[in-house]
Amino acid sequence: MNVRKISRIAYAGLGMLATATPAFAQEGVGLDLIGMFEQMGAVAWAVAIVLFIMSFWSIGVAIERIYTFSQARKQSKLYAPQVAKHLKDGRLKEAIALSASKDYRYSHLAKVVLAGLQEYQFQQESGGALQREDVLDTVRRSIQRATALTASDLKKGISALATIGSTAPFVGLLGTVVGVINAFVGIASTGSGGIGAVSAGIAEALVETALGLFVAIPAVWFYNYLTSRLEYFNVEMDNSSSELVDYFIKKTA
Repeated sequence: MNVRKISRIAYAGLGMLATATPAFAQEGVGLDLIGMFEQMGAVAWAVAIVLFIMSFWSIGVAIERIYTFSQARKQSKLYAPQVAKHLKDGRLKEAIALSASKDYRYSHLAKVVLAGLQEYQFQQESGGALQREDVLDTVRRSIQRATALTASDLKKGISALATIGSTAPFVGLLGTVVGVINAFVGIASTGSGGIGAVSAGIAEALVETALGLFVAIPAVWFYNYLTSRLEYFNVEMDNSSSELVDYFIKKTA
């Protein structure tokens, strides 16, 4: 469900609230949020609890990923010129030590470069058992594995945001349906269609609809933002991998 569709549903829900307010006020039934929650039944409460859990989960994932991405960008920005200087001066061991430093444990570039440097050092220390092209192929595969693992680590939790953003409106819709059913039950039990008979059911429906949208909209926003950052990191890792392979090609020429 895209953001535009969610916005339309939100405006429709606000319109329902605005339309219902005068009628409720005339019957003396409060429309405040606490009053609505007090009128909710067991099923509606269960749906609301599920939505609250989904909301806390999405916010927790978003905060953790935003912090991780921020640290990755900050540390990579400091790491790149230092490792480039070591490689330019031919100090391979210093470059490896820098890449393995805890100061750059969040840097996605450090993880990728470290894998390539360690593999190249291993091949050099093994006594030159492999030909030049074989060494370069081995280094490329090592870098590719590190890139895939790092990208997978960066994606951790982002799929949960997509799931929450797409399913939360439907969970809220379930609560809305339950509220409408309760409204009809109220009509059947009283024998009249007055607002007093359906107020509890309508309150449940409105609250559940609002909660579903409240959970889904931030999750979709966070997912789109983090996905765009992830694509940028993937481009950076690909560029760094290519530059490192070019460095080894020149070094072994």
